Amino acid sequence: MLRKLFLFAIPITVVLFFVFSVLPYRFSTQGTIDPANLNSEYDRIETVGEFLGKTVYSPVIPSLKENRNIFGMTSADKRIEIDLTNQRLYAFEGSEKKFDFLISSGLWGRTPTGEFRIWIKLRYTRMQGGSKALGTYYNLPNVPFDMFFYNSAVPKYLGYGIHGTYWHNNFGHPMSHGCINMKTEDAEKIFYWVDPSYVGKQVKTTDVTGGTRIIIYGKAPAN
Repeated sequence: MLRKLFLFAIPITVVLFFVFSVLPYRFSTQGTIDPANLNSEYDRIETVGEFLGKTVYSPVIPSLKENRNIFGMTSADKRIEIDLTNQRLYAFEGSEKKFDFLISSGLWGRTPTGEFRIWIKLRYTRMQGGSKALGTYYNLPNVPFDMFFYNSAVPKYLGYGIHGTYWHNNFGHPMSHGCINMKTEDAEKIFYWVDPSYVGKQVKTTDVTGGTRIIIYGKAPAN
């Protein structure tokens, strides 16, 4: 009898895991991406975007090449911790805190929690998603300092990342569709600090251990 109950409980557990862990990401308003076809160039033709029904304009951000080495290279263990409850991002080298910044996490789509790795960094990219019917649509050209992350439960094509933000200034409050929004000047510091090292217009790692570790925890406050 106990054996039958145990065997019956296994598929129920799998179904519940799928419903509560996987479905929220697949049906969020976070835009998907094609990992094999990402562009890191600034688009000088299409600079006008849309965010929640409002027109926004993407600024030209100077290419500060000297920033690539401002924060130095180190062999210390680097990690990013994102506290959704307090809407903050912390960057550590070993036990030393290097950065502490306000963020905006998911409001119209849930930011995933758990442990992730950065798999690609882009100087600029276009982000698009949401729903026009629900009033959550966004189409944002030239999003700067993009750091996309993933794990086995949250695949690359779902397009979750940390990036700079020019379309709002409400940091400290959830404002995104699932990504981690940062002030552009703060995102730039993190962009050049995390691994893999930035070379050229984009840098990618295919090794799951190659990018900086990201730990996301807590629960975002209700706006």
